[in-house]
Amino acid sequence: MNFIKNNLANAFTLGNLFSGCIGAIQLLNGDYTTTAYCIIISLILDFFDGFVARALKSNSNLGVQLDSLADMVSFGFLPGLVMYKMLEPYGNFLYGIEIPFDIKYIGLLITLFSCLRLAIFNLDEEQKYYFKGLNTPSNTILIFGLFWIQPNIQLSSDVVTHVNLSSVFWILVTIASSWLLISPIKMIAMKFKSKKIQDNYPKIVLLVGSIIILAVLGITGIPWVIIYYILVSIIFQKQLT
Repeated sequence: MNFIKNNLANAFTLGNLFSGCIGAIQLLNGDYTTTAYCIIISLILDFFDGFVARALKSNSNLGVQLDSLADMVSFGFLPGLVMYKMLEPYGNFLYGIEIPFDIKYIGLLITLFSCLRLAIFNLDEEQKYYFKGLNTPSNTILIFGLFWIQPNIQLSSDVVTHVNLSSVFWILVTIASSWLLISPIKMIAMKFKSKKIQDNYPKIVLLVGSIIILAVLGITGIPWVIIYYILVSIIFQKQLT
């Protein structure tokens, strides 16, 4: 029984990793629906591994390391691969200029900065009731959400013109995403220090606004929820401690 108790949370973490691996494979195969399901499963398992560890009091250094390694695939490699796929149709042309490499590899900056963000998080002891920088699961939701709703999802390289502003836009998204991951901006974490409304006002604003966005826009509102999350976090910087 002790073995199960001590390793149940780790099993959830490994499930997160397994789901992330499948999601990445299916993304490369063009099965974006399965990738979406895998991301959802990874998000659920990522939440419950910490919840189970706290409930069973089975927190361990092994669990901390496993969590970051699993997140590196599900919420680090996978979103970088999503942007890689997003930029793939544009070949080696950037704003009409031919460059010596395919711009799709720029998308992997998200993977590099996700790795950096996870390493910083493991060493930072301040982030108990807030995140410093955009957390990797939220960034994954943002990047895949944009990929899912963008109109050129089925675009192939042979129909993309050399002059295409979209490639510039996605590169700017990549740079912004990479910066947000390691930025000093405090982001709301859904951890409650007290039951007082005034202490949780930013979380309430975030929850209510997110529900409204999803109610109005449906599935297309998912990336907008993350953008809203970032904006609300910026507005309530002084209250996030």
